[in-house]
Amino acid sequence: MNELLIEATKNFVKEQLKYAEGGHDWFHTERVFKTAKKISEKEQVDPLVVQLAALLHDIADPKFHDGDEEIGPKTAQEFLASQDLDSVRTDHVANIIRHMSFKNSLDKGQPVFNSLELQVVQDADRLDAIGAIGIARTFNYGGFKNRPMYDPEIEPNLNMSKEEYKKSNAPTINHFYEKLLLLKDKINTDTGRELAAERHQFMLDYLEQFYKEWNT
Repeated sequence: MNELLIEATKNFVKEQLKYAEGGHDWFHTERVFKTAKKISEKEQVDPLVVQLAALLHDIADPKFHDGDEEIGPKTAQEFLASQDLDSVRTDHVANIIRHMSFKNSLDKGQPVFNSLELQVVQDADRLDAIGAIGIARTFNYGGFKNRPMYDPEIEPNLNMSKEEYKKSNAPTINHFYEKLLLLKDKINTDTGRELAAERHQFMLDYLEQFYKEWNT
């Protein structure tokens, strides 16, 4: 039953993300899925909830749906209900999707929801936002939004609110300081922290080389 549900979910997600922006496409979802499975092996979690949430976490990313933060959880709930998943797990998956994003950590008024399953999926998603893949995704999205790579006159905003973060059109390099370099210290699990350390250092090395070439 679980294997059939996972396969059905994969097929659903692939179809939904057929035309997605390259940094938030099926391949991103697949990497998060695999990493979440790896992390969950050392955590006391419900593996089905972890795998379903990892597969469905970007099914309708708010940034591509006029900021609607409920369309993703709602789409996931409707799909899982159609697959006859029990309501407890369905609601758990929806709540993970609803609460896992980085921008929600900037909203001090955000209702609190937490679970070990959320922490595992959140770590997997954040790990895909850093390191070599994270750099590629960041510049891909910056190009998608037609943002400049770098502007020395525009300083990173290190104290953004959630709304400021959502509306930001800052150069792509600023995103390293406003999000990517902060993620290492927001990882929840020991396995996630081990994976994050190398990726974090890679970003620091990349930035050093970027500025060296920019200022040549």
